[in-house]
Amino acid sequence: MSVFGAYSSYYNLLYKDKDYDGEATYIDHLIGKHSPGAKSVLDLGCGTGRHDLLLARMGYEVTGIDLSNEMILVANNQLSSVNGVMLSLNFQNGDMRTIRLEKSFDVVISLFHVVSYLISDEELSAAFATASAHLKAGGIFIFDCWYGPAVLTDRPCTRIKRLEDEEISVTRIAEPVLYPNDNVVDVNYHVIIGDKKNGEMEELRETHRMRYLFRPEIELCLRRAGMNIIEVTEWLTGREPGFDTWGVCFVVRG
Repeated sequence: MSVFGAYSSYYNLLYKDKDYDGEATYIDHLIGKHSPGAKSVLDLGCGTGRHDLLLARMGYEVTGIDLSNEMILVANNQLSSVNGVMLSLNFQNGDMRTIRLEKSFDVVISLFHVVSYLISDEELSAAFATASAHLKAGGIFIFDCWYGPAVLTDRPCTRIKRLEDEEISVTRIAEPVLYPNDNVVDVNYHVIIGDKKNGEMEELRETHRMRYLFRPEIELCLRRAGMNIIEVTEWLTGREPGFDTWGVCFVVRG
């Protein structure tokens, strides 16, 4: 099973305390500010589709793309459980570096620092080219990422997270290793999942390699893709990024 295949089995539980409603509202605010009247949205790296479901409920026509078949399965199962609500929303498997849908959108998004999983300049440029290829003239691309100045100032440390629902319990230990000459962090996860019905336990070990980014390199890759930055802020707060800003949101014009 791939890293993200295993990840999908407990993803929604692990992030049940994540403020998806607030984040979708923030995206809606940015769209209204920079692209009023926009209706169609492409989400590159949609995961289990929780942002997309909320945006669809706001009236957007949303297409979600993810590399993980398992994540898309969870997203589609979640969509099928929406009771009697007709939403313009669909999910499909695809690689954000190469996919071409032969369709354009008012807005492209890539959230929850998906962009930081693009380790090489080639991967980053390819993903930005995908965003550009799917934007209507004057459309916007919104994404967030790990911000280099903050990662190097407030360095990552070991964290433990414990959660449970009626079916499973999850303990996740995250042990990061920083590689300053490569601008990446290996986040080594040790995950212990307990089945509360039969008492069985399963252990998973995963490594998520994350790239922290700086504005000049992002600007360079965006220009190569024919796009320009129009706003850079701390994710959700709107304040100017600084040494304490791990998550930064970029709004880009195509």
